[in-house]
Amino acid sequence: MGKSILHTKTAPDRAYLRNHSAARGSGAPPSKRHVSKKSKTKEKKKFKFMSIGLGIDMPFLIFVLLLLGVGILMMFSASYPTAYSKTGDSFYYLKRQAIFAVVGVGAMIGLSYVNYRVFYRFAKVFLALSFVALIIVLFMPSSTGVRRWIGVGSFTIQASEITKFCLIVFFAYWGTKYADKMQYVKYSFLPGMAVFAGTALLLVLEPHYSCIVIVFLLILIMLFLAGMPIKYFLVIIGGAVVAFFIALATGLLGYAMTRMDGWGQALEYTTEEMWQTTWQTRNSLYAIGSGGIWGLGLGQSLQKHLYLPEPQNDFVYAIVCEELGLIGAIVILALFGLLVFRGVMISRNAKDNFGKLLSCGLVAQVGLQVILNILVITDWLPNTGISLPFFSYGGSSLIMLLAQMGIVLSVSRTSNLEKV
Repeated sequence: MGKSILHTKTAPDRAYLRNHSAARGSGAPPSKRHVSKKSKTKEKKKFKFMSIGLGIDMPFLIFVLLLLGVGILMMFSASYPTAYSKTGDSFYYLKRQAIFAVVGVGAMIGLSYVNYRVFYRFAKVFLALSFVALIIVLFMPSSTGVRRWIGVGSFTIQASEITKFCLIVFFAYWGTKYADKMQYVKYSFLPGMAVFAGTALLLVLEPHYSCIVIVFLLILIMLFLAGMPIKYFLVIIGGAVVAFFIALATGLLGYAMTRMDGWGQALEYTTEEMWQTTWQTRNSLYAIGSGGIWGLGLGQSLQKHLYLPEPQNDFVYAIVCEELGLIGAIVILALFGLLVFRGVMISRNAKDNFGKLLSCGLVAQVGLQVILNILVITDWLPNTGISLPFFSYGGSSLIMLLAQMGIVLSVSRTSNLEKV
């Protein structure tokens, strides 16, 4: 991979340098040299904050809006019994999610007009912002023993949502700046693990172990896309396994271990305590199994009636399976697949290396969280709290997600992909 166009002299610049050197060597009149300088000024392209380009990629936008619309509908269907039980208003979660969606779509449209290269210029600032957010959250009031949200008036934003985005921006920048040096340890392995170590330490203090897993996988994806050799990945994975067992032996995973109790045993009665511990996962499996091929029908879920705790959050897809059945669940997964595929196509046809890494990293995050969420609700992974993009209730996560899709649309404006 060559250097990014952000760090490569243009052909007119090189021509000017040759002409300027020749003029000085041949004793050319100062007036001619002055004309050459003016020519250079005209030829040099200025950075533009706004990016109109050839228009946004409509298929990608359509997939985003489809998932958003279906996601809000299913979140409402899953949430109204819980909302009525807790607040007396069945539409409580719907009204708030609708507001978040409007703000998010506005952010998406606005960012689609912003030149995505601005993120390259401020990548180090974004990395610093990530650490600042993770530090600030440690001084916030705890909620059920954890500190994950930064309060801004009546609105709260999850620090981890900022972190995931900032790390994608930073490693897109890093992979672009050192594209021809990623085979060296000091430019790939060491910076990647240094950033992860600092981030993981702060996340442990919250604690937020599911985000540690997501951040770890995101960094690996970004380093892979940037061209880090496979042998380094083997070292990283081996080190991660060793670190896990050390943390397990020393008790550092105490909070996480409570989440792992009953993992894989949701349908087995061992003790009354374990039966209660696996209550949420077990009712998730009941919901998925009850849907059958065609589902019980939209709004007809039984498990959402206070059997499955917090069905509007991480387990909303279980209600999707119950109400829409296997067919509906597959259609929604297909929409996610099309979104990621189209995002990868935008990435492959991006104008520069930074655009490729940035857009691919952002859509990879969506695909990664979809996979992890489904593994959790089906008891293949411990119940660690991983939201489903576009579907799970949450203001900061939805707004950040839509804003990131706006950045992908910004990349699409200057990509070589044919606009439909």
